Amino acid sequence: MKILVTGGAGFIGANFIQYWLKKHPSDSIVNLDKLTYAGNLENLAQIKENKNYSFVHGDICDPKVVDSAFEKVETIVHFAADSHVDRSILDPDPFIKTNIEGTYVLLKASLKHGVKRFHHVSTDEVFGSLDIESKEKFTEKTPYDPRSPYSASKAASDHLVRAFHETFGLPITISNCSNNFGPYQFPEKLMSLCITNILEGKKVPVYGDGLNIRDWLYVEDHCEAIELILEKGAVGETYLVGGLTEDIPNKEAVSRILKLMEKDEKEIEYVKDRPGHDRKYSVDWSKIKTELGWEPKHSFDQALKETVDWYKNNEAWWKHVKSGEYKNYYKQQYSS
Repeated sequence: MKILVTGGAGFIGANFIQYWLKKHPSDSIVNLDKLTYAGNLENLAQIKENKNYSFVHGDICDPKVVDSAFEKVETIVHFAADSHVDRSILDPDPFIKTNIEGTYVLLKASLKHGVKRFHHVSTDEVFGSLDIESKEKFTEKTPYDPRSPYSASKAASDHLVRAFHETFGLPITISNCSNNFGPYQFPEKLMSLCITNILEGKKVPVYGDGLNIRDWLYVEDHCEAIELILEKGAVGETYLVGGLTEDIPNKEAVSRILKLMEKDEKEIEYVKDRPGHDRKYSVDWSKIKTELGWEPKHSFDQALKETVDWYKNNEAWWKHVKSGEYKNYYKQQYSS
C-alpha cells in the first residue's frame, strides 16, 4: 500500500511515519510537508534512507504540488495543520488557510485520484469546553462548540471532510484526539516546554491557576489508534481517541514531571491566562475500544517517564529547535 502523509515532518506525523514503516515494512510512504517552524526533517533522520520513504517539500494549499504527490497513492493520512492555540490567537490567518483551504485542496485531489481512504486527524477541541466539575465526556455525538481560531478552523475542516463523503462518496474516516505528548514534540506545548525548560534551568510557565484539565494521550498510542482505524474502521465514521480515565489538572501534570526530574513545585511560574482558555477536555473513547479493540497501552506515568527520558537523551534536537524564532515567540507569549 502507498500512503500519503501530510505534515509528516511534524510531531505526530513523524511519529506515525516511523511507527507505520516499522509495523508495515513493505508499504511505502510519501511525506508532504511545507516545513513550517514546527516541521523538522530531523524528526525522520533515522528513516530518510528507507527505500519505501520519500519526501515532498510543498504546501497542501498548492493544488499543483498536491496533485503531483498523489501518484499511485491509495490512502491519505492528513495531519498537516497549524495547531497551537496560542499562535492562533496571535495570528489566525495561517490557521484559516492551512486547516480549511489546505484540507479542501486535499479533498478535491482525493476525489480526482480515486483514493481508497482519506483519514482526517482532528482534535477534541472542536467540542469546546466542559465545566471543571462536570462528569460529562466528549463523545462522537457531542455538538461542535469551538472557542479559538485554531479549534474553529479544525471544526470547519471536519465538516468539509464529512461533506465530501456525504455529497461525493469520498471514503473517509475522522479521528478526534486529545492532547498528545511524547518524542519530537515542538517545545511550545505544555509537556515538552516543561521538560526542556527544567533541563535548561528555567521556570515552567503555567497559565492561570493551573487547574485546566486535559485528556493526555501518548503519541505512540495515538499512532496505533490510527492504524486500527485504517485497517478496521468503517467508512464515514468518526472515532474519539483519548488517553486517560482520570482527570489530571495541568499543574498536576507539571508536578509529576518535576518529581520525575527531581525538582519541586518552586519551579512553576504562574502566568497570565490566555484569552478563551478552555477549562476542561475529557474524552469518551469507548467507541474505538468497543468497535476496533483499541485502548492506550501506556499509563500516564509510564508515558511521562519515557517522554522525559527521550528529551534527556536528545538534547541536541531540542536545543536546536528552541533557537532562533522560538526565542522571540517565547518572550512574547510568557513575558509578565
